[in-house]
Amino acid sequence: MDNIFFLFFVVLVIGVAVGMYKTFSRMGYDDAWWIFVPILNMIFVLKVINKPMWLIVLAFLPIISLYWLYLYYLLSEKVATAYGKGTGYAFGLLFLGFIFYPLLGFGSEEPQLAV
Repeated sequence: MDNIFFLFFVVLVIGVAVGMYKTFSRMGYDDAWWIFVPILNMIFVLKVINKPMWLIVLAFLPIISLYWLYLYYLLSEKVATAYGKGTGYAFGLLFLGFIFYPLLGFGSEEPQLAV
């Protein structure tokens, strides 16, 4: 039974990663492959939302690492805005990324804003 949950989790993570890669490569980021590498994906997030790189240190501090939830919200808001979506879609990207990122990445609509 544990193997089924693990497999389900792996499929969700891969779905989010591939969806994010497609979404960001369609937005014009040549280094979107960084999404697949653990530490590099945090650096990529900071780069996309124009935050200083030293914030990566916060990811390794126990309580303060919750700040990353806010940073990922900023990322979701930027992506949603680029595709002409609202705040509700940004929350969908944040909490249900395995559904919303593939919808943007493999969908037919193009980003409306240059990022």
